[in-house]
Amino acid sequence: MATQTHTTKSFEYDWDYSPQVSTLFGVFTGVAVFGWFVSTFLSGIHFFALPVIPADATLQGSLEVITSSWAYVLGVPLATLGAFYYLSTIALSLWWFDTRHPLIIKILTPITASGVLASSYFVWLQLVPIGEICPFCMMSAAATVVLFGLELAILRKSDTPSLRDMMGDLGMVLGQTNYARVILPALVGFFTLFAFFGVTLAPIPGEPFASVVVPLFG
Repeated sequence: MATQTHTTKSFEYDWDYSPQVSTLFGVFTGVAVFGWFVSTFLSGIHFFALPVIPADATLQGSLEVITSSWAYVLGVPLATLGAFYYLSTIALSLWWFDTRHPLIIKILTPITASGVLASSYFVWLQLVPIGEICPFCMMSAAATVVLFGLELAILRKSDTPSLRDMMGDLGMVLGQTNYARVILPALVGFFTLFAFFGVTLAPIPGEPFASVVVPLFG
């Protein structure tokens, strides 16, 4: 395994990474971007396509899934919450590339595990109570499983201290962080999502999406 080199401030412990860890993190970032894209696409459907579907339209298949009462949490589409989840994993991955600190790997473990648990519940909702499948939702669920698998692979390829040993150094890690490199891409993703929501506030006449959305998701 390749030993991590500390360039700014020293820590009271060392860690080793296999050469494959950087590649695994690169794949991790790509999968997270894919998940964000799918979730943002579904968010756009929620924001400005579903409201223009005629009230008498027959909803089935994917549309039945994304219009069900389970598709929202306090009025916020699950897809939008998923987009924020993927943005958090993207930011953490970029943070690791910036600092190479193992604390970030340990932080990612419960986050990716919670993503799998949430996705498992949402898949069960599709299969049992709703009885319909949304392919885009399943793509997102698959992305969360792959992210967790990659996280486990990264852990196996890394020789790191315990989380308890590293938590006291969080401030030092933050001090070494190039925030523009880590936060800017996540902000681009956030504002893209916000722009999708902004479409709902635009004074656009007519119902241009209804004839497209119903065949696509029906």
